[in-house]
Amino acid sequence: MPAPVMAGRVRVDCHLHTVDSGDSVMTLDQLAERVAALRIDVVCVTDHNHLAGTAEELSRAVGVRVVPGEEIRTGSGELIGLFLTERVPYVLPAARAVERVRAQGGIVCAPHPYDPHRFGAGARLDAMCAAGMIDAVEVFNAKTADEEHNRAALRTARAWGLPGTVGSDAHDADGVGAAYLEMPDFDGPASFLNALHEAEWYGEYRPHARRYQRRPQRSGLQAGGEADRPAS
Repeated sequence: MPAPVMAGRVRVDCHLHTVDSGDSVMTLDQLAERVAALRIDVVCVTDHNHLAGTAEELSRAVGVRVVPGEEIRTGSGELIGLFLTERVPYVLPAARAVERVRAQGGIVCAPHPYDPHRFGAGARLDAMCAAGMIDAVEVFNAKTADEEHNRAALRTARAWGLPGTVGSDAHDADGVGAAYLEMPDFDGPASFLNALHEAEWYGEYRPHARRYQRRPQRSGLQAGGEADRPAS
């Protein structure tokens, strides 16, 4: 079990998914077991186009503090809203999605912006930062295979003076803990953003678990025969 963090600091995973995302296999019970084992103090539950519950409901279910969030598909790429109390509809123009997040006191993060295998903001991110639409940039995503894509996100965050978040992007229990921040404790969106500037981050690439197990090869199986079912 990892050592506890220093007094006044917390260990935070800023981006993960439960079964309510549709593409995740992790239940709240499994998340609770995992964060207890890893001594993670805060998790941001960011299901795709779905708000999993209130902070109080989720925190009771998981056994640690939960920041309710949503990974929102917009016309300009996915954005994460944190500290939400209401779901934000998907496929809105990005500016409207940002308005909906901020109207409820939330903050906007750009997840995996340069990963070509996910629908991030990409080349649109600079313009969104210039327009004041982005509060934080995800500078390390544990599911991004090419480290240069994470480094590019870090460069953009620094260029615009924005704090960085870090997330496991876990869709299964084994993925939790692949990336997290150790940062000063916070009590709301504004203090969370301030605390990010003093955060230390830890992360490693950890791909999604295979949805289907490999089948044992049958004797005499020829090339071009039945292949493994693909990973998710």
